[in-house]
Amino acid sequence: MNLVDESSLALLEQRSTELKTHSIFGRVRSTDDLRCFMSWHVFAVWDFMSLVKRLQHEFTSVTLPWTPPTRPSAARLLNDIVLGEESDMTLDGLHASHFDLYLSAMREVGANTSQIEHFVDLVRSNIAVDVALRMVKAPEPIQKFVLATINSAKNGSVFEVLGSFLYGREDAIPQMFKTLLADWSVPREETPIFVYYLQRHIELDGESHGPAATRLVSDLAQGNADSLGQIRRAGISAIEHRLAFWDALQSELVQRQELVYAT
Repeated sequence: MNLVDESSLALLEQRSTELKTHSIFGRVRSTDDLRCFMSWHVFAVWDFMSLVKRLQHEFTSVTLPWTPPTRPSAARLLNDIVLGEESDMTLDGLHASHFDLYLSAMREVGANTSQIEHFVDLVRSNIAVDVALRMVKAPEPIQKFVLATINSAKNGSVFEVLGSFLYGREDAIPQMFKTLLADWSVPREETPIFVYYLQRHIELDGESHGPAATRLVSDLAQGNADSLGQIRRAGISAIEHRLAFWDALQSELVQRQELVYAT
């Protein structure tokens, strides 16, 4: 491993640790804080699926006429992720996407879902994502984060998308959600659906999808320096966009808390 490789790997590990231990998770101190947190975070729940769908398009057969996938192990991983993300088991034994499960968790705590639902309706009507974000007046940090994700999903190389997917999401999510559950101050019994959502991702991403995605990246890169460089640079970029997102949301929470204490 040369100095450039060592430097990129060290930076990736540093940024990854910063993301998994971000101080925002200790800033969720009340149900009102949780409502604010969820009204921002739901956009990250939504845009994750564009990364998944890009990879599903790359590694499974989704065109007609059908042809068998060239990498069955990659196809299995992506199909497993899509199965869980689009039709997982709910607390009441039904099935729902994780996005819809998150909306149910928002409603459970009284968070307003109208902004994200309006946004999705606009996108479903073929309104461009950047235009839809402006139309629903999403905060600028949300717009920047979502557009970075969509740009990666649409325009990145397969290795860049894999880097965003693995390091920005699958590798980071289990520890982020464990930290949130450990550090927040909202009683768990008040948020059973959200707790289920978090625990489900800790279980799936930590025990299954994350390790499988790591193996997939290793198998595809095969030690190629250029491929590994694309993966790591994209991973660093995705993490830094999420850090900026968390920083902005934390500032929003702090401002709200200061207003409450001032009154």
